Amino acid sequence: MNTNDFALTILFGIKKFLAWIGIPSHMLDKMDELLFLIVIVIIAFIVAGIVHAVLVHLAKKILKRKRVGFFESMFKYGVFRKLTAIIPPLMVSALLPFAFSKDSAWFILSEKITWIYFFIALIISVNAILNTVGDELKKNKQLKNRPMKGFIQIFRVVFYCVVVIVIISILINKSPLNLITGLGAFTAVLMLVFKDTILGLVAGVMISEDDMLRIGDWIEMPQNNINGTVIDISLDVVKVQNFDNTIVTVPPYSLVSGSFINWRGMSDSGGRRIMREYTLKLDYIKPCTPEFLEKMKAFDKELAQFITEKQKQAADGKVANTDNPEGLVNGTIDTNLGLFRAYMVMYLRRHPFVSKELLLMVRTLPPVANGLPVQIYCFSSNKNWPSYESIQAEIMEHFVSVLPAFELYPFQNADARDMILSSYIESAKVDLSTLIGIPWHTTVTQSNPFDVEKQEAQDSSPKA
Repeated sequence: MNTNDFALTILFGIKKFLAWIGIPSHMLDKMDELLFLIVIVIIAFIVAGIVHAVLVHLAKKILKRKRVGFFESMFKYGVFRKLTAIIPPLMVSALLPFAFSKDSAWFILSEKITWIYFFIALIISVNAILNTVGDELKKNKQLKNRPMKGFIQIFRVVFYCVVVIVIISILINKSPLNLITGLGAFTAVLMLVFKDTILGLVAGVMISEDDMLRIGDWIEMPQNNINGTVIDISLDVVKVQNFDNTIVTVPPYSLVSGSFINWRGMSDSGGRRIMREYTLKLDYIKPCTPEFLEKMKAFDKELAQFITEKQKQAADGKVANTDNPEGLVNGTIDTNLGLFRAYMVMYLRRHPFVSKELLLMVRTLPPVANGLPVQIYCFSSNKNWPSYESIQAEIMEHFVSVLPAFELYPFQNADARDMILSSYIESAKVDLSTLIGIPWHTTVTQSNPFDVEKQEAQDSSPKA
């Protein structure tokens, strides 16, 4: 049965029913039109309800056999119910010509209401579908960190604008193309009103195209007090959760027009950089004597091998580090500072949480008023912030603790305690062991304080 036969059957049934209940014949033409409209509206909603029930039943059967995330999201946003809401206006629009004459006021009004209802239902259903698609894209490993939400919002805004223009054209009986052409006069006003949206649209495309930002990236933007993780990227706003748990929102175009630091490169690399230094006193840097080198051989086994190898190279007349230019940076046996640099490189290479694949060196920086800065430059293989800080602290603590063994000392401004202790020491009338706050290395003997095995042997030896 085609549409014509279906409509005629309904009309014939309505007229027969009206005649059966005793409606006068001169009223049948008006009554049957209104009843026909009511009947087709009821039938349309019944059909929509049946289609909705069938779709929900099939989806639930599929979910019982296999968990499908897309169907779960469709149930979450009511996609089936909202999609089937499009069926009634389509059916009513197809059957309206059989109820009213196309020139009648009832037909014109009914058709306008039907199509406006259709486009409103279409907006609601498309919005639900876009929400579903957005949820599924977030679950995709390759796309979850991309600003897909911004693209969905762009499509949503464009679609809404088109639908609104179509609805207005229906109300005023004008072609949508004529309406769009007429809007040209208001372009300047629209650009002013929707400035942020337009700028956000352009910025969102640039951010995604150039892969400038992803959800989960750690970014810094000091001018906007941003230092944290990106938690959301949309058409008009980027949300960042700072490390103090405050939430900062900025428009996307501020990221494109300004500058920001993205730490994703560090996160994707093999380590996180450690770059710290101490400033050493210049007047304690001195050439290594044979006696000093022999003493330092007892300090560390690997350092002893380094010293022996360098002494052998010097005896053979070889130019130091000809085959290893990096060695010129990472230590020599010419000075106590060069020896210290060699030891610190060995310590870093032995450290379990320092990356061996990335750049590692101990270098001196240009001299300053307070002395000569010596810098540790390496990468922590553990990029977690608390772990990284712990590893960095451990390295720098070891750095400063072993300096006295190499007869090197860091610069430090004197305070009131230092002045008082200095006066006590100069008086030579006070037992230094009774003073609190004297640097430990000023009262130790010439023996190596870091030689744990020797110290334990001395402690365990019988006392006279």
